[in-house]
Amino acid sequence: MRQQDTSRNVFDRVVNWTRANSLLIDALIALVMAGTSWLVSISVGVAGGVVGAVISAGMCLPLAVRRRYPEVSGVLVAFFGISQLVLPGPAYGNLAVLASVYAMAAYAASWASRGGLALGLAGALVCAVRFFSGTGIGGVVLLSAFIGFMVLASWSLGSLRRSQRQNEVALVERARLLENERDNESRLAATAERQRIAREMHDVVAHSLSVIIAQADGGRYAADADPGIATTVLETISGTGRQALADMRNLLGVLRQGPGDALAPQPDARMIPELVAQVRTSGLEVEAEVLGPPRELPPAIGLAAYRIVQESLTNVLKHAGPRARTRVVVRWDDDALRLDVEDDGRGAASMLQPSPGGQGLVGMSERARLHGGSVTSGPRTGGGFSVRARLPYSS
Repeated sequence: MRQQDTSRNVFDRVVNWTRANSLLIDALIALVMAGTSWLVSISVGVAGGVVGAVISAGMCLPLAVRRRYPEVSGVLVAFFGISQLVLPGPAYGNLAVLASVYAMAAYAASWASRGGLALGLAGALVCAVRFFSGTGIGGVVLLSAFIGFMVLASWSLGSLRRSQRQNEVALVERARLLENERDNESRLAATAERQRIAREMHDVVAHSLSVIIAQADGGRYAADADPGIATTVLETISGTGRQALADMRNLLGVLRQGPGDALAPQPDARMIPELVAQVRTSGLEVEAEVLGPPRELPPAIGLAAYRIVQESLTNVLKHAGPRARTRVVVRWDDDALRLDVEDDGRGAASMLQPSPGGQGLVGMSERARLHGGSVTSGPRTGGGFSVRARLPYSS
């Protein structure tokens, strides 16, 4: 296996080198063909001696640019090939015609490719009549057919090479498009992940700070009447801060740790009563009611339900005002989990005009839509604010 890999690497390096130095290789081949035909023409002494050698070299040298300038190369080869018809004997560079026909079929424009084929087939007949007429009609027909077959074979091989080059270009373009698509998908995934992290950070920080601020404000005024309340307030602030710190560590752990690393379980819909009890300790009058038997939810949907209720209660703490009463209903229906959070406070106006940078209602809607659900919110008849969410049991 290692020997095969080594051989393949050597072959790939050779192919890459020949592609990068194609002009040099073509020039060397053209010089070798021109030198050989020159020597043969001089030694044999036909076709006018030196004149025949010059024509033979003139047919071979243009092959040096047959890939970069195939039309120019083909015209020069055809010119010198036709020039030999006025000589007393054939030149010895006619193999350059086959190479030129191949190059025009592989690298030239379509019109030049077809013109080169037509000129090569015509030249096969003319050369057979011009130089082999002494063999009789049968010999002329046989030789013209053989030369024409060689021309057609060269043109076919060149057309095959053209198809291969077009396929290579198409594959390179496809690879470029796939790379661009991969980069776009990576950017979209990174944007979606940043939005998800922003929602999580907002839910954790906003809720915890709202509870801490409410406790601190209430404890500051109540401590004068009953110093014992200060201890309870500080305990609640400490517990809320510790919980926020734990949630933040879990969230940041997702960014630091790789796949398979153990993380603490995320909150889910079954923990909503505990959330309500925690908020109740901050002084908010809140009741919770669970209707229907709970079901097992995918972790993402359970987390979305918990965060929606958490954000709703956070908004009540921030906007509803003192002595606001709140009711949380968790209803396990047959088709979806429904969440209702209602209060009778005075925060409807501020909720409808979120502060700059606010993510509360927007984040709840995004969470629900992510799993095929919905969130509706607005003022209640008679005062207060309500948030209603519907989350299907499967996304």
